[in-house]
Amino acid sequence: MPSHLLPKFKKESVEKTILVGLEQVGVAKWELLESLEELRELARTAGANVVEVVTQKLDHPTAPYYIGKGKAEELLPLATQHQATSIIFDDELTPAQGRNLEVLLSRKVLDRTQLILDIFASRARSREGRLQVELAQLQYLLPRLTRMWGHLSRQTGGIGTRGPGETQLEVDRRRVQERITRLKEDLRGVRQVRKTQREGRLRGQWPLVSLVGYTNAGKSSLLNLLTQADVFAEDKLFATLDPTTRELTLPNHQKILITDTVGFIRKLPHTLIESFKATLEEVVSADLLIHIVDLSHPQYLEQIEAVEKILAELGAAQKEILLVFNKIDQVKNPVLIETQLTRFPGSVAISALHGLGLNEFIHALETHLSTSYVQGCYALPPDQSALLAAIHRTGHVISLHYDGAMSIIHALVPSQLTQRLKSFKQ
Repeated sequence: MPSHLLPKFKKESVEKTILVGLEQVGVAKWELLESLEELRELARTAGANVVEVVTQKLDHPTAPYYIGKGKAEELLPLATQHQATSIIFDDELTPAQGRNLEVLLSRKVLDRTQLILDIFASRARSREGRLQVELAQLQYLLPRLTRMWGHLSRQTGGIGTRGPGETQLEVDRRRVQERITRLKEDLRGVRQVRKTQREGRLRGQWPLVSLVGYTNAGKSSLLNLLTQADVFAEDKLFATLDPTTRELTLPNHQKILITDTVGFIRKLPHTLIESFKATLEEVVSADLLIHIVDLSHPQYLEQIEAVEKILAELGAAQKEILLVFNKIDQVKNPVLIETQLTRFPGSVAISALHGLGLNEFIHALETHLSTSYVQGCYALPPDQSALLAAIHRTGHVISLHYDGAMSIIHALVPSQLTQRLKSFKQ
């Protein structure tokens, strides 16, 4: 499929754009403004400069233009005045709405979903990430091909063209469907590889901890602080797309694997959630989720709800979760920190950038993971050296001495290992 069909911002120059939002039934004014502010940040991340924000109050979106036709017509002189080359709508447009608006405005019209897909496309680094983004883009594009290829949707008449045949639109639709099928096959292979890797980690008995949270909450900064992972972290939305897994040894000598995952966002396109299932399976299979929250953000409670909603969609809502309030160095009112720690029992407050609250976080992490470990004393004969090594590798040895050829070991061991140790328990 020609790449030029997928609208992208020109990264070599700053593109001027206008944002459009609709205050409709069930949406408060402040919610709309907050959503548009987030859309502004998304546009900035994509390399665009927002020159104007337009809102309209309607009960429901209109079928032809999403906003009213009169308001849509007002966008043309506004765009001309500001030399804006694109208009971005805060919700997903139907194919007909997008087509009608582009005809009316003679400019590139995008919606929130296209903008997020564009950012993902520019941020994906691994082969897996690029496959997932391309699949999401094509699934979004398929029902909109008529809009993209309207000028080629009729066959040229004349000799050699009469009778059955395919229009350019039909050819492209078939090619897109074939490419989607191929991408899904490739991603099935990726999921199988990840499954094998997870099974290997389970054999190693190390707990898997996944960092989740709203985009730009500080997940990568926390991973860098804990493991010196040198993961790319930037004050932009979706700075991290490709998951990073690192080994971490806690002060109690317990070893874990900790994974950074893609950030969540309100109105996250369903096509992206589906496409990134291979990556997000790390969340579903984790023994513990660390939910990072940017406490300095004015809408942190709404962001918590958005993350919980996506976790539920992934089937991970019942996972054990450690709630971590981050960026406390940027919170102007210290009372807010204590209030939220009281409101959410078991939560901790940190600054991943400056290391504040790290000891409290590590203690909470150890406490959450201790429930998956069992303390016991075992007498291992010489032919069980592999089992002894597994205890050293995955557990916490409290004491070890020898009684003749027998190794007498007192240790905290993962619950998965206790079955193999059952016959050697003292």
